Amino acid sequence: MIWSDLLVPGVPLIEKVMRPLIVYAVLVVLVRVAGKRELAQLNQFDLIVLLTLSNTVQNAIIGNDNSLTGGIIGAVTLIGINSLVVRFMYRHEKLDRLIEGDPVTLVQDGQVMKDCCDRELITVAELEAAAHRQGFESLADVGRAVLEPGGTLSFIGRNQMAGSPPSATHQEIVLRLDEIKRMLAARG
Repeated sequence: MIWSDLLVPGVPLIEKVMRPLIVYAVLVVLVRVAGKRELAQLNQFDLIVLLTLSNTVQNAIIGNDNSLTGGIIGAVTLIGINSLVVRFMYRHEKLDRLIEGDPVTLVQDGQVMKDCCDRELITVAELEAAAHRQGFESLADVGRAVLEPGGTLSFIGRNQMAGSPPSATHQEIVLRLDEIKRMLAARG
């Protein structure tokens, strides 16, 4: 009796496969509609939504089946479809961009692009916090900040932008290396 409860799915196999596929497709659409912000900067409300989302769709995925086999079938289906989707998107760049979107510049030359931030629902405070985590004192030090399609915030310092003069630290390192080079040449 216990083996039957553990190993025999309570619903047909095709239903065990279709349920996770449908939930996966719906979640992909919802994440796309919600925007890249959901992936980039999780605030406490976003975290609560993500934690409760899995519980909310659990019954839609497993149905009336609590068997071990049913759970494994659902998990294998989700991992399998995700692997296929990732491989497919890798080969179809235009479709990938349609689903994931394009990169969005949020800061350019130290100036916040307010309309872009508003469209992505990212506040200046969230941008500043992300910049601080990457070692910038303020957004004025940021040459460019980009919200990537996968939700990552990328920062490039103003002194790192193409054509910018090297920083004082860089120049100091080059001078010291030249000095070490001269000292080694004098010894040799």
